[in-house]
Amino acid sequence: MGDSTMALQDTLYGYEYRSQDRRRVYDRSKRKVYDIKQLWQRSHEIINLALTGMSNTDIAKVLDISPMSVSNTLNSEMGMKKLSSLREQRDGEAVKISEEIAKLTTKALQVYHDIFDAPTDQVGWKLRKETADTVALDIAGHRAPTKIDSRSVHFSATAEEIEEFKRRGIEAAKAAGMLVDAEEVKALGL
Repeated sequence: MGDSTMALQDTLYGYEYRSQDRRRVYDRSKRKVYDIKQLWQRSHEIINLALTGMSNTDIAKVLDISPMSVSNTLNSEMGMKKLSSLREQRDGEAVKISEEIAKLTTKALQVYHDIFDAPTDQVGWKLRKETADTVALDIAGHRAPTKIDSRSVHFSATAEEIEEFKRRGIEAAKAAGMLVDAEEVKALGL
C-alpha cells in the first residue's frame, strides 16, 4: 500500500473499508442543477407527442433531445401510467363520439324516409332525386365534392416578352427531341 490515502482501515466492529479518496476534490460550485419544473414539463411534452402517434426518433427531433431520453421517459413508471391514463381518456371520448354519430345517423335516415314517403305534391321530384343521390353516394362511399377550389393568375406581358416565351418554347421542344414544324417557326417570326 504505497498510497496512504487509500489505505484499508478497520472499523470498530472489525470490518475493513477504504478511506475516502481525496485525490479528486468535489467542487460544489460545478455540480449539476436541474430545474424540476422544466423536467416535468418536458416529460409531459414527450408523453403528449407519443400519444399523437409520433415515433421516439420524431419526438427527439422535435424536442431536440436524444431518442434515448424519449425512450427513458416513455418507459418510466410515471410515463407508462400517464400514457395509459391519457389513452383511456382518448378512447372514452372516441366511444362517446361514435355513439353520438349513431344517434345522428338514425335521425338522418328517418328524415330521408320522410322525404321518400311524403306525397309528391308536398315533396317535389327534384328534392327526392337529390336526396336519393346523396344517400346512394354516401352509402357507397362516393360522395360528390362539396367544395371546389379554383385559383387563377393574371399578368400582362409586352410583345417582346411574348416573343421570348415563344423562342424559349421552341428551344425547349427541340431539346426534348420533339419535332418542330418549320412553318410554325416562320409564323412566329423566329
